[in-house]
Amino acid sequence: MSILSSTQVLRPGPTGLKRWLMTKVMAAMPFAFRLLRWLKPIPHFGKTYAVTRYDDVREVFATDPAFGVTYKDKLDVIMGGEPFFLGMANTPQYQADTAAMRKVVRREDLAHLAADVEARAEAIVAGAGGRIEVVDTLVRRVTFDFLADYLGVPEPPGGDLRVWGTRLFEYQFVASDAPLVAEVEVIAPALRAHIQNQIEKRRAKPGTDDVLGRCLTLQKAGEAGYSDAQIRTALMGFIVGGPPQPPMVVPQAMEQLLRRPDALGGAQAAARADDDALLAGYVREAMRFDPLAPGLPRITLQDWTIAKGTKHEKLVPAGSTVLAAFASGMRDGRRVPDPERFDPRRLPHEYIHFGYDLHQCFGIHINNATLHLMLKPLLKRQNLRRAPGAAGKLRKSGAFAESLTVEFD
Repeated sequence: MSILSSTQVLRPGPTGLKRWLMTKVMAAMPFAFRLLRWLKPIPHFGKTYAVTRYDDVREVFATDPAFGVTYKDKLDVIMGGEPFFLGMANTPQYQADTAAMRKVVRREDLAHLAADVEARAEAIVAGAGGRIEVVDTLVRRVTFDFLADYLGVPEPPGGDLRVWGTRLFEYQFVASDAPLVAEVEVIAPALRAHIQNQIEKRRAKPGTDDVLGRCLTLQKAGEAGYSDAQIRTALMGFIVGGPPQPPMVVPQAMEQLLRRPDALGGAQAAARADDDALLAGYVREAMRFDPLAPGLPRITLQDWTIAKGTKHEKLVPAGSTVLAAFASGMRDGRRVPDPERFDPRRLPHEYIHFGYDLHQCFGIHINNATLHLMLKPLLKRQNLRRAPGAAGKLRKSGAFAESLTVEFD
């Protein structure tokens, strides 16, 4: 598989003054959230509300009857009208579809996936010659390769899963401008056709133990939940929602470690000692300082009072948009002790990286088992440091990490 640069996988981002302003806004966001948590925990602008305190973020995520997900319309475009559980409320179909996928995406796979990720990352770092670009050459390559193999979805003829998955992710969660929509109208049916073709090929020649193979085995046994459309839609959803994320958050975690020499030293010591649990703590904590996004949107399905009984309670009318600002919640000292201190041994409940409750990320266990191992071989190297100049600083293109180059002896 060829390695594309971010300028090829990602669409061109803002330039000039607009890029400068976006950078400054994102840099100021932690301070702005801190003020809001203190002065106005649930600000609103018209029909858009934001919740900034930890308890309120968890309340929005956990109260599915009042706060619905916003993903269905775009998912219908991507999936060709077939329902995917990311866009569902807590219905019998949601329960059946997620249960079906848990039969084929198994906890017992995690050890194998972890070893696979570490081996792939080690091979890349070992061949890098002391200098490596983290976003594409390491994280994006490892992520798409191991997940494509695990899911059973190879590269499409004449296409690239990294480009297709990233564009569809951007459309689903970030943007909907006309040029992107035009790309999606080509990519989405092409990816559906590619996966359907794989279903038919693998049905004719079964044998491989991957997610697609397991689905087809259960389909042949007559179990419900494994029609061609259901298999195709689930695999589409996993490709759109899964591999585009690590190339965003893992380089951001690396950047946060590079900013903190003590934390970087601790992470390197954990990597060299093969203390994967502690290393995961370092990476998870680094992600807390620069998570995937500031928050996730929800639509208010009924009038609801958030933080009811507190001094800052707020009635949110039905039809409003609510941003559950988990980036703010994870720095709320009411529930996260000493939130500005870098602590790799925090308790699991202090993190809301992957959402909470019903629509918590389906792949959370895979993320927890693998994200730190994408950096482990790099962290084992001696004298790990930023590359000189601009290359050694994390560069973003909108919501996406674009490049970060490091050197080592």
